[in-house]
Amino acid sequence: MSGRGSTSDMVNKWKEHLYSFLNSGTLLVCAFLCAYPFYYIIVNSFSDPAESAKGVYFWPRGITFSSYEQLLQIPSIFQSVFISVARTVVGTIITVFCSAFLGYMVTKKELLFRSGIYRLIIITMFFNSGLIPWYMLMKTLHLKNNFLLYVLPGAVSAFFIILVKTYIESLPASLEESAQIDGAGVWTIFVKIIFPLSLPIIACIAVFTAVGQWNSWADNFYLVTDSNLNTLQYLLYTNLKSNMADIMRTSASGTTQGAALASSGRVTPMSIRYAMTVITVIPIMLVYPFMQKYFVKGIMLGAVKG
Repeated sequence: MSGRGSTSDMVNKWKEHLYSFLNSGTLLVCAFLCAYPFYYIIVNSFSDPAESAKGVYFWPRGITFSSYEQLLQIPSIFQSVFISVARTVVGTIITVFCSAFLGYMVTKKELLFRSGIYRLIIITMFFNSGLIPWYMLMKTLHLKNNFLLYVLPGAVSAFFIILVKTYIESLPASLEESAQIDGAGVWTIFVKIIFPLSLPIIACIAVFTAVGQWNSWADNFYLVTDSNLNTLQYLLYTNLKSNMADIMRTSASGTTQGAALASSGRVTPMSIRYAMTVITVIPIMLVYPFMQKYFVKGIMLGAVKG
């Protein structure tokens, strides 16, 4: 019996090892498939345009910064970087604070018409007014050619309110009751108790908002004509659009013309495209690893009751 037992244990161990090997291998393949497109863009952005036109897949060849130097020559690019950073920082702070406070308020039973207000908030996730009413509203509010256009319309998000509300409801009610007994008001309780305890879900909201603000350019496209208020994404979009004809001609004629264009001392439109992508993606990729722990914890805790 002991021999049969040991044989069964060995078989089970081999099954566990095989499962771990297959599971790890599958995850590594999935991770490679997710990461390689970004890596491919990065190595091509630093490669010599002539070599890139021939095909660069794993290691940069003829490392050069000519594509980035070309981008730095775009007029007002530094102003656009400042606008994008400013809207990301200011917009994230405003959205996080307003959504968190409103999410806290809809948990208060003392709030009049609390259920109706919450249902109206939920409805906005399924229905919207459309582009033309939105444009007319922004223009009526004098947000056209105004920096506030970037930060005020998104100050409150129904999705974020749901996350915050669900998270706050999971906190012990005794904390708030104790503060009320000590004479603390709604504002004091929110700032000194609820907000610090909600940092995981706050970090989750901050990541969502920062990514959205950094990548946004449609509001710039529709309502901003002042070049001093152009975001980096919109500036790169317009520059890419102006070079699209060259990209199409290069693609139609094959890599031979692309290599000839690069060997003549000029960067190719595609190499500019690679550099643009890196510039817009790298900032978020650098920030996310530091927020990942809070992001995962917040999104899981905020979804427990959802």
